[in-house]
Amino acid sequence: MPASWESLLQRWVDAGLLDASIAARIREFEARSAPSQRLRWPVLLALALGGTLLGAGVLLFVSARWDQLSPATRFATVLLLVVVFHIGAALAAGRLPPLATTLHGVGTIALGAGIMLTGDIFNLQEHWPSGILLWMLGAWAGWVLLRDWVQALLAALLTPAWFAAEWIVATYDFEHSDRLLGEGLLLLAFAYFTARTTQDSSPFRHALMWTGGLFLFPITFVLVLTHWHGNVVSTVPVGLAIVGWSGALLLPMLAAFALRGRAAWMNLLTIPWVVVLGTLSKDLPIYLWCAVGAIGLVAWGLAEVRPERVNVGVAGFAVTVLSFYFSSVMDKVGRSMSLIGLGVLFLGGGWLLERTRRRLVARMHRAT
Repeated sequence: MPASWESLLQRWVDAGLLDASIAARIREFEARSAPSQRLRWPVLLALALGGTLLGAGVLLFVSARWDQLSPATRFATVLLLVVVFHIGAALAAGRLPPLATTLHGVGTIALGAGIMLTGDIFNLQEHWPSGILLWMLGAWAGWVLLRDWVQALLAALLTPAWFAAEWIVATYDFEHSDRLLGEGLLLLAFAYFTARTTQDSSPFRHALMWTGGLFLFPITFVLVLTHWHGNVVSTVPVGLAIVGWSGALLLPMLAAFALRGRAAWMNLLTIPWVVVLGTLSKDLPIYLWCAVGAIGLVAWGLAEVRPERVNVGVAGFAVTVLSFYFSSVMDKVGRSMSLIGLGVLFLGGGWLLERTRRRLVARMHRAT
């Protein structure tokens, strides 16, 4: 098969020419028959870190000398940033496709920096989310032209970033509008985290899974902190609130349906959990509800045979127990007793959770 067989295979699946199960068997066959052609993880790590450092270094080099450059030189530099990386990717595509993917990704990231810097060059006092919109359109255009998972990932990140930016601007003069934004982003994190299935584990879905998993805990933490001192009432007008709630609930579900098809009905169960979490303001109910969510994520992983959901669910349960101990137990007992209890909690609770996690993962492997 040619180097682009993965994208061609996905096109055939999307067109209905192949079943997802057959596509999975083809991927497994190719992985077994040509192991020498696969890049090892040190090479992939070097490419990822190299691309990140390259983009950061170029941006730092330009920003350090930005004030010394004329407007014409600034604009030429911005264009050069975008063009050079994509040309380099085109030259590397035939020899080392992963390097081409990395350079195309850096080029699209440089496009966002170029859009923002162009606005600074010409002193454009425009609606700042429009810059993110242009960047998002560039990522979508890159995905249409390249069918590249990095471009698809950037588009999947920039699209909600644009919606969030528009909401921030629209509700700038109103108090307590961040709850709705947090709930929508948390629902989207669940949709991304559950994008990888046993039938489809493409690089794009794998990257989405990692992205959603990394954002689950921070967004939940921020959403809980927003109402830690009482359930405050938002001052957002009714009409704008209806639009916001519609987007916060419907857009993540549309993303889940696009990624998971009929299996997206399980994502609907995350809506009541997230909405209730955003309304709680007392310590104990918050911890209990977070524990319920962690157990539900474990059950979800067992139902769809996804060990990463079991692992994250167990980790979420452990974080919930530790947070409850630090905030509600540790300050009510003496210093020595609190340390003893913390040690017992780490040793006994950690052993019990790890034993439970291993049993659940082993049960899934036996079932498959």
